[in-house]
Amino acid sequence: MTRTEEERFWSFVVKGPEADDCWFWTGAISDDGYGRFWIKRNTDQRAVRPQRYAYELATGELLPSTTLLLHSCDIPICVHASADLELSHVAPGTHRENMLDRSQRGRYRNRQTLRLGGLPRQVRVQRSLDLRTVILNHGWQPELISAALLGVELTHPRLF
Repeated sequence: MTRTEEERFWSFVVKGPEADDCWFWTGAISDDGYGRFWIKRNTDQRAVRPQRYAYELATGELLPSTTLLLHSCDIPICVHASADLELSHVAPGTHRENMLDRSQRGRYRNRQTLRLGGLPRQVRVQRSLDLRTVILNHGWQPELISAALLGVELTHPRLF
């Protein structure tokens, strides 16, 4: 039995139990820490960001290539998309809005601005990979998810 593209997409998504939880992408992850989902259009095959695919499914709206999706949760592999922007973890925006959001959340690093919240690309990629591994191996386990997001080894002692 052949799965549809949409069925194949959802087979890579693990949703949290609460309405406002993230939905984590467990498929391919690119060298930027964001997911990749392969789709076929006519005779061409191409990779798309899973959060974009999820947003377009949820809203029925095809986004122009110039429209970006901004994450309210700041988790690159979250694909929680909804037509209701109060529930959605991704919302459409411009490049300028994305840069402002990045700066306001302290996710920007360069020689002049070393803000604590900004992670080097390699760290972001590794955290996405670690989070995906936790989800695939253990399912929805809040303590393990939190540790992966913070880059904490599970063997490290905890204060609380």
